[in-house]
Amino acid sequence: MATVVELPLETYQGVVEPDWCPGCGDFGVLRALEIAAQKLRLPTKDIFVVSGIGCSSNLPGFFHSYGVHSLHGRAMAVASGAKLANHELHVVITGGDGDGYGIGLNHFIHAMRRNLDLTYIVMNNQIYGLTTGQASPTTTKGHKTKSTPRGNVELPINPVALALVSGATYIARGFSGEAKHLADLIAGGIAHKGFSLVDVFSPCVTYNIVNTYPWFKQRVYKLEDDKGFDPTDTEASFKKAFEWGDKIPIGLFYKSEEVTYEETEPALKKGPLVRQPLTIEKKLFDDLMAEFY
Repeated sequence: MATVVELPLETYQGVVEPDWCPGCGDFGVLRALEIAAQKLRLPTKDIFVVSGIGCSSNLPGFFHSYGVHSLHGRAMAVASGAKLANHELHVVITGGDGDGYGIGLNHFIHAMRRNLDLTYIVMNNQIYGLTTGQASPTTTKGHKTKSTPRGNVELPINPVALALVSGATYIARGFSGEAKHLADLIAGGIAHKGFSLVDVFSPCVTYNIVNTYPWFKQRVYKLEDDKGFDPTDTEASFKKAFEWGDKIPIGLFYKSEEVTYEETEPALKKGPLVRQPLTIEKKLFDDLMAEFY
């Protein structure tokens, strides 16, 4: 039998200390990712974390694994390339609502409809934190910010509903104030074969004075406590996605087992591309040359 090695939590902690504002929700997300990796007993060499730009996108520098701090809105594109180059890696994308649901929305949607085996953790603080407090794609209507002093007039994006209609096969929402619960959701997303979204309420304690820890604590409830809810029921999941107000659900909204994009690609049948020889097989070469005769 194979030996199971229990890795200490410190295994996943980076050598650089996080420089987020004291109390930032992203600290809870980082710890939840560490706990999830430990729970799954993942070797650090098998994890690749990709981010875009923003406060939350600094996370790869604070987590001990392979990682890339990429371009604004392009984390999904970089992660997709990495996954196709070595589909044995556990590829995790970390970023914020502005980076993922604004600048990078196109990549987000297409990765979901392809059902790439990626895990996307979005630290959703409903504000642009790095650029000091402008309205983001998830800022609620009427919210007064630096860029909307008379109140936001735009309809906010609903990440859970968008993921449902775009083809994601694992959709969850967590809260930084519930670290253990969040860690379980992230672990479930990483273990799932297919595109996983974990949208996280991660309060910005500096620039969002509306959607605070107390605000969420008074409203969130766990979907698993609703005994009548079935996360394999698309219609029921869609209804839960639109619950907002005095009660806001967190937990696993939806899960289904579907063929991943990688499983449909003939070039990956022989193993990860990074381990395949660069030379072309003689028969294939001969067949190609025969087409020119």
